[in-house]
Amino acid sequence: MSQWSEDLISIEHAATLDGLFLQRVRRSPERIAYRFHDRDRGWQQLTWRAMGQAVARWRAALASEALSSGDRVAMLLRNGPEWVMFDLAALSLGLVTVPLYTDDRADNAAYILQDAGVKVLLVQDAGRWKRLAEVVGTAPWPPRVVLLDGGAEALRLAADDPRVRVADAWLPDTAPVPPAREADPRGLATIIYTSGTTGRPKGVMLSHHNLLSDAHASVVLIAVYQEDVFLSFLPLSHALERTGGYYLPMMAGSCVAFARSVGQLAEDLQTIRPTLMIAVPRVFERVYARVADQLTTRPAPVRWLFRLTVAVGWRNFLRNQGRGGWHPLLLLWPWLSRKVAAQVLDKLGGRMRAAVSGGAPLPYAVARTFLSLGLPLLQGYGLTETSPVITVNPIEDNLPDSVGVPIRGMQVRIGANDELLVKGHSVMLGYWNNHAATTLVLTHDGWLHTGDQARLAARHVYITGRLKDILVLSNGEKVPPADMEMAITMDPLFEQALVLGEGRSYLSSLLVLNGDLWTGLAQEFGLDPAAPVSLEDPHLVRDMLKRVRVALSDFPGYAKVRRVTLTLEPWTIENGLLTPTLKVKRSEVLKRHREAIERMYCMET
Repeated sequence: MSQWSEDLISIEHAATLDGLFLQRVRRSPERIAYRFHDRDRGWQQLTWRAMGQAVARWRAALASEALSSGDRVAMLLRNGPEWVMFDLAALSLGLVTVPLYTDDRADNAAYILQDAGVKVLLVQDAGRWKRLAEVVGTAPWPPRVVLLDGGAEALRLAADDPRVRVADAWLPDTAPVPPAREADPRGLATIIYTSGTTGRPKGVMLSHHNLLSDAHASVVLIAVYQEDVFLSFLPLSHALERTGGYYLPMMAGSCVAFARSVGQLAEDLQTIRPTLMIAVPRVFERVYARVADQLTTRPAPVRWLFRLTVAVGWRNFLRNQGRGGWHPLLLLWPWLSRKVAAQVLDKLGGRMRAAVSGGAPLPYAVARTFLSLGLPLLQGYGLTETSPVITVNPIEDNLPDSVGVPIRGMQVRIGANDELLVKGHSVMLGYWNNHAATTLVLTHDGWLHTGDQARLAARHVYITGRLKDILVLSNGEKVPPADMEMAITMDPLFEQALVLGEGRSYLSSLLVLNGDLWTGLAQEFGLDPAAPVSLEDPHLVRDMLKRVRVALSDFPGYAKVRRVTLTLEPWTIENGLLTPTLKVKRSEVLKRHREAIERMYCMET
């Protein structure tokens, strides 16, 4: 770390996102910008100079489409250098980029293409375009479709449909690197459609200044160096990955490596050995659950040693934070850190100097365990509407049960019903084609209604609930289902959970069991794992209900689940029960399981 260097590009020097890129190419032409995996050649890398040349080719191809400044272009791509190239090329022409999720449903993607009036669509491969084309039909949008991956099917589609081109044929062999352009930093840069859990998605309009402000304020709070290596695996369509894992590293001059897939993440962590990582809580929860599950089969002395490591590590963390004093047990920490904690952190590559968790609440037990093992795990909070970071915990003042402190330039206050209101340079311009929705969340003087309830203590923010997600029982008691669901899924047997009870006299829950553990669980109860009726076995259901109650033991007495329904069918994006950002569509799940829910309440009095 003593030889690591900062080379931060200021907002003023960048002016726009494409200006940021040109500044980086000039400052660090020979440094490694990106690493990616090629099926035939293995891991490859690109310098900033090579990226500049590649972006120029994409820019020339887009310019050949007779587009006008402000026109919208979209990308339906996996994370990779081409995502970045297309985005930067479009921005350099004054175009507005619209990212789509590769695993989103075709009808959702088609709606976005129509709503945004997309002129050019870059698609990963022929298969994805064929699924989308079935919904798009002969609609006039988009008039140009470019397929990134070639092959016989892509060539056939290009021959049959005048809209379709294959990228290799569409891109020129070379193109001159363009000069910096004069542009309004507060002009529209991108429209990111929120994956709402109800209704159609809304297009969040973000300017160049919005995104640059958020990235710069974040990097000021958590120092990032040229020598840092990020591992990118959250979709770049997600605002957190786009700002924190793309624009921010570019601003700092760091390298970004694109993970191959979530399934290969463990292997990629070992290969890339990142120093920084941005993830959603589920990644850390799974590592935590895997460690806990493995410990159950280890001898008692091993389990005791791990618990001792966590206990001593937590004391060490508190002391380093200035919130705890010295204790004789701390004499054991150097040995425990080397012999126990390092074995867990080596699974993350062994070089991780910080990890940021956002997008959903991070369970306190998970955060405490990783912090105790020596990983600075920082919980943050934000919204797509704020580009997205609002708060994050600093390394030196990390309160894991909070979502951190406001980033520079972000004002926060508590409004009616304890709602968190925010105001700052990164707050959106509004919703695309939806003035009514904009006026509901943005006040005339720029305060954004987050929809989340919060409290402020000193400079830290604590999220306490969601205005729309509170369940009110028939007796008037109010319960936070998201907190309860998070507690339930800390049990490795439960992959997903939904707590119900609005207007009812008691709570119930739909539980998706972990498919990997189901066979062993069924055999334990003498059940046939292949028989659907096994999920309704009274002894199994009673035992699962007992496990749920143990998971909820810290909640008030009235927040007790009295009925459960078990299922093995996960809620996924493909079956329409999850949004592309992996949030449960409660209303859709309720429709799908309507009969089971009614059975859980048929005895209600």
